Amino acid sequence: MTRGFPWALIALLWAAVLLPAGAGAQQATLADLEDEVMCPICGTLLELSGAPQAERQRALIKRLIAAGETKAEIKDALVVQYGDEVLALPEGSGFNLSAYLVPAIGFVIAAVALAIGVARWRRAGGRRSGPPPAGGAPKGEEAERLDADLARYDL
Repeated sequence: MTRGFPWALIALLWAAVLLPAGAGAQQATLADLEDEVMCPICGTLLELSGAPQAERQRALIKRLIAAGETKAEIKDALVVQYGDEVLALPEGSGFNLSAYLVPAIGFVIAAVALAIGVARWRRAGGRRSGPPPAGGAPKGEEAERLDADLARYDL
């Protein structure tokens, strides 16, 4: 064995992992696309729609798959034919970007508010928020009555 063998093996494994991911041309299937494409007539996911238009879309998708088109190419062809509304997920640009940003910003704000609340709660420690009880511990007759009451409930 040569000294470069482990590095060559690592490079070969790294290339095997990156090559399919970098190619990006995965073979599309109808099931892959049905949950990402909408029926333009009824406005539901293609996989849930039984409208005649949905059947025509499925036939078009099957023809494009048979022609060897990738998932991205099929989506582009559907957008050209039916418009942007055919995609179930909005594009990540322009006003549609707010569909992704608003929930993320809301989550960050909630996490910060929770962290501030926990920090204040921990800083307060065992302190009570109200005034201390008047008179302190029971004395005399009250102490005897308390002991008698507690004795009745002694289990």
